[in-house]
Amino acid sequence: MTTLLGIDTGGTYTDAVLFDPAAGVLGSAKALTTKHDLALGVQGAMDAVLPDDPAGIALVSLSTTLATNALVEGHGSPVCLLLIGSGPEALERAGLGRALGGDPVAFIAGGHGAGGDEQRPVDLEAARTAILEYAPKVAAFAVAGYFGVRNPAHEAALRDLVRAETSLPVTCAHELTSNLDAPRRAMTTVLNARLIPLLQQLVLAVRGLLAARGIEAPLMVVKGDGSLIAAEAALLRPIETILSGPAASVMGARALAGAEDVLVADIGGTTTDVALLRDGFPALDRDGADVGGWRTMVEAAAVHTVGIGGDSEVRLDGTGALTVGPRRALPLSLLARDRPEVLEELRCQAARTAPEVEDGRFALRLRPLDAAESSLSSGEAQVWQALAGGPVPLAGLLADHHLARPLARLVDRGLAILAAFTPSDAAHVLGLQDDWSAEAARLGAEIWGRRLAAGGDAGPVEAAAISRRIVEQVIVQSGEALVSAVLAEERGAVLESGRDLARELIARALAGDNPPGGLLDVSLRLRRPLVAIGAPAATYYPAIGERLGTRVTVPPHAGVANAVGAVASGILQTVKALITAPDEGRYRVHLSSEPRDFTAYEEALGFAEREAARLAAEQARQAGAGEVQLRTRRRERIVQGADGHSQFIDCEVAATAVGRPRLAGAPAATESHPLIQAGGAGP
Repeated sequence: MTTLLGIDTGGTYTDAVLFDPAAGVLGSAKALTTKHDLALGVQGAMDAVLPDDPAGIALVSLSTTLATNALVEGHGSPVCLLLIGSGPEALERAGLGRALGGDPVAFIAGGHGAGGDEQRPVDLEAARTAILEYAPKVAAFAVAGYFGVRNPAHEAALRDLVRAETSLPVTCAHELTSNLDAPRRAMTTVLNARLIPLLQQLVLAVRGLLAARGIEAPLMVVKGDGSLIAAEAALLRPIETILSGPAASVMGARALAGAEDVLVADIGGTTTDVALLRDGFPALDRDGADVGGWRTMVEAAAVHTVGIGGDSEVRLDGTGALTVGPRRALPLSLLARDRPEVLEELRCQAARTAPEVEDGRFALRLRPLDAAESSLSSGEAQVWQALAGGPVPLAGLLADHHLARPLARLVDRGLAILAAFTPSDAAHVLGLQDDWSAEAARLGAEIWGRRLAAGGDAGPVEAAAISRRIVEQVIVQSGEALVSAVLAEERGAVLESGRDLARELIARALAGDNPPGGLLDVSLRLRRPLVAIGAPAATYYPAIGERLGTRVTVPPHAGVANAVGAVASGILQTVKALITAPDEGRYRVHLSSEPRDFTAYEEALGFAEREAARLAAEQARQAGAGEVQLRTRRRERIVQGADGHSQFIDCEVAATAVGRPRLAGAPAATESHPLIQAGGAGP
């Protein structure tokens, strides 16, 4: 038996699974994700699932929200950008200046033309001066050159200079992408360099957890395209791990359902992610992953995310209608399981003659303050102190309206959390879920019923009726997310909230609201089967599939599919070469080294295919693969001239190497990365 350990740090929960490629899932566990220190949640989930003799684990793989969250929240370490061949005007394009923020940039003379010819020698002395000046102030360097993808010589020279003068990590733009658009390449490189120390900290922490438990297996990380990469290699290109979690969920759906071409919906505690599985891998966003407002040049899964999950807060929208999300809340049923004293408060609130707006909602501390967060505003300190004894009803806490904003800030910082009625509670009322306190869930539903009745709602307000309405709302909103994702995939058309007619038609089709005497019947049908994963999937998605006319599979272990995907995937590395014709009778091959010229096209093509294949295989082994398989494709651009003769424009050669990760005991292809050995990456 081969035992693999998969770990997924999601937005709400961290999952761990023991997985055997032949036998499937051997065991699983969940722990709350600890956003301030992801390693704590990893430790909790891992310790709950490890066998008595964990030394036999052959591989550990991690999908993580670290890079995605860092980009969304603006976190990361200070960097210095060495920008070759461009001036300050480049900072105004592609969000490059915004990505840098207040971090230093040095404009270095140099750069190449579109054909790869040097336009101006690189100024090594100016670069050395900048490197020595900024090295004490930053944690990493980023290097980007004008047309560096057509000739990376200047980028490579400055990379070597950084390594010679400092011990800091350095990223070159040509190492991340072969696409044109110098400012956007530079922006992506800056973000990558900023993430290196963050991922290094997590990798070191997980390595420590494994070592303390006698696990000597290789550690892999899931990339945003669903493939795996050795943790040491991921430290060089951490930005490739953005959207790691959604990509892992798609690969987990493939492994658990045995599907190759399906839609995948992953409903978690906070969000629902929708993606397309095509030929066994996630469909990619070829324009580059868009995360946190950054349109990067990283090819990652094309994921459509909506803020609805099992732990989404039930609320009233601007029109007074019942809706769900996007804000997450701790379910009342879970709160009461851990803090049963809240039951008495819920009973009192449910018995009030006149319900209050904040009834059924509580605030509580989520984690302790660390040293860096010990400075609170006076309002925050007042709220923090009020929460010292445990959950506090919002009806009492916010009697002082001035405390609403300080409380919101504590929630945004992950120091406190709100508890409220959620779809998970509705499922407990209806007997669809029985993990936590059914009484707390029922009381929460009754409180909502009284509130709706007081507001003039004409619908039934019993606990079961309210809960059915909530489940129905999740079905409709989740179905809308599916339809929106399909439209975006087919036409690039994203359903916006302002498109009232489209939303009304979709909602009507999903609700089955076609009255017998009506003038219009509305129905929708998906042309792809649907695999639904996530702990709440079985509650909602069979009905969604029925209304959208498609087959739905909720596979066993759907609640930990992300962690399964973390170990069930393989390694995939692609290297691209471009052949251009700078002038008559000369063909130039552009790769990750300096361009090479040939007088015959066949010679250039043969060299490009051989070198791309060699580099792809080499990168796959560095990424942790054992045996690799290679495939090569080419795309030629030839146009007809006015005289009827064909004219060669260019040819792109792409070589892809695929393989399974090496397991513990197999010979390693590369030594441990120096960042792991050094244990530090700058100040």
